[in-house]
Amino acid sequence: MPLSNFSNLNFSEVKTTLKEYLKSNSNFTDYDFEGSNLATIVDVLAYNTYITSYNANMVTNEVFIDTATLRENIVSLARNIGYVPRPRQAARSTVTFFVDTEGIDPPPATLTLKKGPVAASAAGFAGQSYVFSILSDISVPVNNGIAEFNDVEVFEGTLLTQTYTYSSRTPNQKFVLPNIGVDTDLIGVIVKPNESSTTEVKYNSQNSLFDVNSDSKVYYLQEIEDERYQIFFGDGVFGKKLEDGNFVSIDYIISSGDAANGINSFNFSGRIQYTRNSITYNISSGISLVTTGLPSSGGESIESVESVRKFAPRIYASQNRAITSNDYESLIPSRIYPETESISVFGGEDLIPPQYGKVFISIKPKSGDFIPNLLKEQIKLKLKKYAVAGIVPEILDLKYLFIEAYTKVYYNTNLAPNAAFVSDLVQNNANKYAESSEMNKYGARFKYSKFLSLIDNSQESVTSNITTIDIRRDLRVVLNAFAEYSVGFGNEFHIKSMNGYNIKSSAFRIAGLTDDIYLSDIPNTDRITGSLFFFTVPSVASQSPTIVRRNVGNINYATGVVTLNPINVQSGMQRDGQTIIEISATPKSNDVIGLQDLYLQLDIGNSIFETVVDEIASGLDPSGSNYISSSSYASGNLVRSGGRSSEVNTTTGPSVPSTSGSTY
Repeated sequence: MPLSNFSNLNFSEVKTTLKEYLKSNSNFTDYDFEGSNLATIVDVLAYNTYITSYNANMVTNEVFIDTATLRENIVSLARNIGYVPRPRQAARSTVTFFVDTEGIDPPPATLTLKKGPVAASAAGFAGQSYVFSILSDISVPVNNGIAEFNDVEVFEGTLLTQTYTYSSRTPNQKFVLPNIGVDTDLIGVIVKPNESSTTEVKYNSQNSLFDVNSDSKVYYLQEIEDERYQIFFGDGVFGKKLEDGNFVSIDYIISSGDAANGINSFNFSGRIQYTRNSITYNISSGISLVTTGLPSSGGESIESVESVRKFAPRIYASQNRAITSNDYESLIPSRIYPETESISVFGGEDLIPPQYGKVFISIKPKSGDFIPNLLKEQIKLKLKKYAVAGIVPEILDLKYLFIEAYTKVYYNTNLAPNAAFVSDLVQNNANKYAESSEMNKYGARFKYSKFLSLIDNSQESVTSNITTIDIRRDLRVVLNAFAEYSVGFGNEFHIKSMNGYNIKSSAFRIAGLTDDIYLSDIPNTDRITGSLFFFTVPSVASQSPTIVRRNVGNINYATGVVTLNPINVQSGMQRDGQTIIEISATPKSNDVIGLQDLYLQLDIGNSIFETVVDEIASGLDPSGSNYISSSSYASGNLVRSGGRSSEVNTTTGPSVPSTSGSTY
């Protein structure tokens, strides 16, 4: 009988296959009797085959990065293609305090804040106390009896030191940090000729073989089992090789990661010393309260196995160089700025007009909406070692594209207690979709049919819905200064009327006009471009506009770009302390995309969900004589509600104005 192929891990099937084999051999006759000795042997063989097949399957899975389940195996496979997973990162903050040295004898000339713990979270943050440390001593002078420690950067976690003595006679000597939770960015490595030597050399971390020679004082790092790290040194070709008796001292911080973010109250817990006449004195009095400017931030958990699976092959494909947009989208979150929540990269050749030689990067950080300018410069500086010469990276601020839905929900009154019950369920489902991974990212797409289906399936009483959508951008304006503004929607506009009023705006005021004015459009005969005008209305609901100024800008319906000629805005809607003008339009396609640097969001707060009794399904009007129909086309007011006296609080950010007419 040929060798059986055990492609199934089912015990009963394995047993049946063994029985079929025994049937072909006439020497065995009692294999099919459950009480026989041979039947017991068949069971044992089947179990053995089952367990062996299972183990073989699991071992095979652990060989490939896509199917491996153990972290150490995934990390090992990623290491083979040159990828080191992001470590846990310590939260950091800055603290300020002073020391009054009056009454201290002998009087100090300088005070030194010793490395290690400096401050602890006050009153137990989230029921737990966190220690913040510094990596090296800080000395400050004493002026007029006061020593000031200003803006001292502290890192959450405990500072530990691990020491080794290198010996070539110890085969396979390893420098392993025994603790988990190490922030590898804060590791300090010092090498001395021997333990008693006063000469020391600092070694720097290196993640590639570029710019490394036989005398480079560098060390390399890799993650090993149990989320620990191993440090290894050069071999005399790529980095300086250790010599017999070298004493290696490694300082590192073990942190709690993101659990320590948001701490803004500290108590002093450090050590302050000074030395006079070769005698060291400790300071324990005269220390002021500890203050901080910003809450602690930047703490991150170690990179997950899913993230390693995602980025390791992409980093390998990029070969540590940034040429295509995919290269930038892989390198920045994994190697340069781990705080990236979502990223969009596109070349200047995709813009209208093109800007050759530039690559535009828009980043949504995990905390907040914008990246500080200093951090932008740091990211661009780090990109230089990956980017091609002649390509200039530009980091853009986050720009939101909002979707507003207007929904009439028809429901059967026999299947729902009341209209509010149906409305709440529909809004909850819509809110879940708004917070899902399909939205809230660059390159997202609002799927209109899926949204309609989500509403219909909210509750059994819902019979149908009529939904129209608008898209909105918030234009941040500069007050009391002439500026040209250009705002892009990244989606083609629908022209509802050749008579105009296809776009809407909130109220604002400009120099030379005393009334609240609004912005709208009138299309040209080509149905591609149009002109903009300002108008007033007696009230928000009025359908009797008065045009007060024509040709104040232009609109391109095909590209969704609205451009205003230089104007002096004096007031507008207030949002998060910024003056903005809301501009909305109806998209030509109900499937809206977040193009290039537009971050797509479904704005539930400005969406309307109205319930309507389905009188036919409810049996109230079987003939449909009094059926309430809803328009499938957007209509309503000529303007948006809200104006220069309105204050709106939101967590989202408006777009940034341009004085050069560029497209956003």
